[in-house]
Amino acid sequence: METRIPIEELIAKVIAELKRLKYASQSFQNYRRLYKHVIAFACARNERYFSEALGAEFLKEKHGCRINIYTESMPKHLKNRIRILRVLGDFQLHGVVFRRVVKKPKPVKPPQFEEVLSAYEAECLRLDYSRRGLRSRINRLFSFIYFLDSKGVQGVNEIAPALLSDYIRTIYVHHEKSMSSILTAIRTFLKFLYLGGYTEKDLSNELPKMKKYYCPAIPSVWNTDDVKRMLKCIDRGNPAGKRDYAILLLAAKLGMRVGDIKALKLHDLNWNGKTIEVHQAKTGNHVTYPVLDDIGWALIDYLRNGRPETDSQFIFVRLNAPHEAFGENANLHNIITKYTRLAGIKIPRESRHGLHSLRHTLASTLLEQGTPLPVISSILGHLNSKSTSIYLQVNIDGLRQCALDPEEVFTYEG
Repeated sequence: METRIPIEELIAKVIAELKRLKYASQSFQNYRRLYKHVIAFACARNERYFSEALGAEFLKEKHGCRINIYTESMPKHLKNRIRILRVLGDFQLHGVVFRRVVKKPKPVKPPQFEEVLSAYEAECLRLDYSRRGLRSRINRLFSFIYFLDSKGVQGVNEIAPALLSDYIRTIYVHHEKSMSSILTAIRTFLKFLYLGGYTEKDLSNELPKMKKYYCPAIPSVWNTDDVKRMLKCIDRGNPAGKRDYAILLLAAKLGMRVGDIKALKLHDLNWNGKTIEVHQAKTGNHVTYPVLDDIGWALIDYLRNGRPETDSQFIFVRLNAPHEAFGENANLHNIITKYTRLAGIKIPRESRHGLHSLRHTLASTLLEQGTPLPVISSILGHLNSKSTSIYLQVNIDGLRQCALDPEEVFTYEG
């Protein structure tokens, strides 16, 4: 299409594309309403074409918005209006309507460390570190790098034990677990520097080692009545309810991780064998889950009556157009939070009740029923039964209070 077409024609094309993408009728009204004002605004200024500058002036005059709508995060109260205007700019430039996310800029690497940091990231990727894990490791490492920069260090060969000691004093305020993670990130970086020939001495041995036994926090588990109340309050008469109900069942009855649920594709469902084939992102293991009756019917109901028409191969997609898979960093916490609030369930401040807590409940239930730890590890996809052993810390009385029979809890009149 032409780069610049009259604003009325541009808006007509955008509206036609929104129809093709099956935007909801309410969305159409919002788009049409705002575009009507934009056309009037342009005509009053004798502007024939839409431009980013025109859009910015419109927001500034009509809504008091003074940010750059193409580079800065959107104010919540103007989010929809800004999104609608940005669609015009996107379509004029590219001829498509797409989801644009303003991401935080990546940390700027001090120039004297840029080459070695890039080499370290490349080495981590070569060793097949997960991108999410690498991102966390690099973020922890950047704090150390900025500290070195503030001390006037001009290269990794200037790092000395005294500098390491000075930096360690700055992280004493962190939680013990955070300190351990930071020290691990720095230690592996220093080891890389030595093995890669960037430093003459292995400084990784100069860092203190935190002597502590493997002792993670006792996991949160659900009360039987609360699980029932949460599931019963889901309105399965609408698309959102159908999707969310299926997601919660996969987490509660199969113990699937959020990332694996989001990554499920249509070809992962083996209806003939009544199984779900999953390649676990965290462990790399290939796991086969049974499609239990209630899970099967929940998936069928969602796929037939709740899932939007889309070319996406992912099972679970966003309900608002364009209908795409959930984002890489989406933890779906909003789903479980929505229904705990609707059910009137009060969550203690110290308890964790995200989607992951349903995995904990399943593990505790299996443990109470006498299932061996290796079997629970296999079901949950733990690489090491050490991860599963944390459920032994939950006392028997506590288990009796929170234990539930999955078939009893999840089988009820819907």
